[in-house]
Amino acid sequence: MTRRARGDGGLHWDEHRQRWIATTTIGYDGRGKRVVRKASGRTRTEAKNKLRDLLRDQADGLTAGVTGYTVRHAVEDWLAHGLGRQSAATVTKYRHLCAKHVLPALGAWKLRDLSAAEVDQWLAELSLSHSTRTVQEIRACLNRSVKRAMARDKVKRNVVELTEVPTGQAGRRSKSLSAEQADDVLTKTTLDRLHSYIVVSLLTGARTEELRALGWEHVHLDPDSGPPYLEVWRSVRAHGDTKTRKSRRTLALASLCVDALRVQRVQQAKDQLAGGSGGPRPGSCSPPGSALA
Repeated sequence: MTRRARGDGGLHWDEHRQRWIATTTIGYDGRGKRVVRKASGRTRTEAKNKLRDLLRDQADGLTAGVTGYTVRHAVEDWLAHGLGRQSAATVTKYRHLCAKHVLPALGAWKLRDLSAAEVDQWLAELSLSHSTRTVQEIRACLNRSVKRAMARDKVKRNVVELTEVPTGQAGRRSKSLSAEQADDVLTKTTLDRLHSYIVVSLLTGARTEELRALGWEHVHLDPDSGPPYLEVWRSVRAHGDTKTRKSRRTLALASLCVDALRVQRVQQAKDQLAGGSGGPRPGSCSPPGSALA
C-alpha cells in the first residue's frame, strides 16, 4: 500500500478489532506530548472518511468528538447552563417549547449536518398550526442552543441564523378595551379602593409589575416643580429592574391621574393613622412608601 502523505494521518488494519484504524495528530499538550485522535471503520473508505472528518474538524478549530454531537446535545446544554439570568417561569416555558417542538423533530440530527433547508422546512410545518409569535420563540430556542454550541467549538456556523420566521396562524382576537369600555371602567370604579391604581394604569400604559413597585419618591405632583410626572424606573421583577432597558422612562400625568394620586395619598395617610404609629393597618395598604396599593 502506498504511503500516505505527511500530515494526512495514518491508516492501518487492526487484527484484534478487525477494523481499519485511522489516526491523526491534532497538536501537542502542555508537556509536549502528541495529542492523537483515532477513528475506525469496517472498510478503508469508511476509515478514510472518518479520518477526513477529523482533519476537517482540526482545520475548522472544532473540539474533538463533534461528529456525534447532536441537536439534542446542544439544546440540553443550553437548557442546563445557558439560562442563568432568566426567571423560573421563563425557564419553564423554554423547557416546554424545546421538549414539545425542537427535540422530537430535530433532536437526532447531528449538529454539523443540520442545514438551513431542514430548519426552513421544520419552521414551515410549525407555522401551519402555530402563531407567528410561537414559531418565533421556538426558533429562538434552537438558535440560542446552536449559537452556544458554536461558541464552544462544537459546530463551525449557526445555520439557524440563515433562516427566517414564516407567517403563522392568526392569533386570538385582541382583548384590549375600547375607548367606551375604558371610560365605563373609570366611571364604575370611582368608589373602589383600587380606583387610583386603575386610573394610572389605563392612562399611563405602565405595566402591572412597574406600578406595583412605584413609590411616592417616584411621583412628582408639585405644580411649582413643573408639569406632574412619575418615574417608571423599576419593577417587582427579578432583580427589581424593568422588563427592558428602554422600559425605564418618565411619564407625564394627565389631570385625572394627578387627582387620583392625590386621593390615594390622603387615603394612605388615613390608613396609617387608623393602624397606629407602627404603620398601615393590616390589609389596608402596602408598606410605607408604596404609592398604588
